[in-house]
Amino acid sequence: MKRQLVVLSLMLGATCTAKAQEAVLDSQPANENVAAVFTPSPARGANLFQPDAGTALFPAANFAFGPSFATPAPDPAPSPAPDPKFLYGGRDDFRWQLAIGFDWLRFRNSLFNASAVGVKSSVTYFLNDWFGVEGMVSGTYAPEILAGEHVKVLIYGAGPKIAWRERKWEPWAHAILGGGHEQPQTAGNSKNAFAIEVGGGADYRFNPRLSGRLEADWVRTNYFSQSQNNFELMAGVVFHF
Repeated sequence: MKRQLVVLSLMLGATCTAKAQEAVLDSQPANENVAAVFTPSPARGANLFQPDAGTALFPAANFAFGPSFATPAPDPAPSPAPDPKFLYGGRDDFRWQLAIGFDWLRFRNSLFNASAVGVKSSVTYFLNDWFGVEGMVSGTYAPEILAGEHVKVLIYGAGPKIAWRERKWEPWAHAILGGGHEQPQTAGNSKNAFAIEVGGGADYRFNPRLSGRLEADWVRTNYFSQSQNNFELMAGVVFHF
């Protein structure tokens, strides 16, 4: 009887074990890859380490061993010399002007008349691009009169000057206050007198340093206790500096 019970127990245990195995096999599809949870092996030669784009473990360095054999860049072509540049004023012109030229003075009075020729010179300093201060002197000489006496007239003075300083042409006007000295000596009269010169002219620029000048002026003097209205012309050159 005991032998029969033992055999029956073994048969029941084997049946239960077989059913359990069938349940486990039925719970998974037959075609499912059991190793699907594992990632496939990387391709041959692939880089397994990819650091963050913003992080560099080893910053790039430029290591130079020995002399460099790179071809040097050719020197740039020399730039052409710049045009002469003026230095002051609305057109970047110079402050100073020195004028000198041939002068003709028609000197008229109640005692004698004379057409005197000589030299006239002036220096102008511009305070801005249109207004300057001018100093002037002229000395003229006329033929013999009055028994061997020659006429000599000296006019000098200073005053304001206004110029329209264009690039080529420079028309201008001035007013000179000063004095004069004349010869010959006349009886009872002084050789010195007060003088006023008002007029203007135009300069033509040949280059930044040199201009040509034409000038015409009215010159008023008071020799011999009288007033004289004289006329003056000048042609010359102007130096800019």
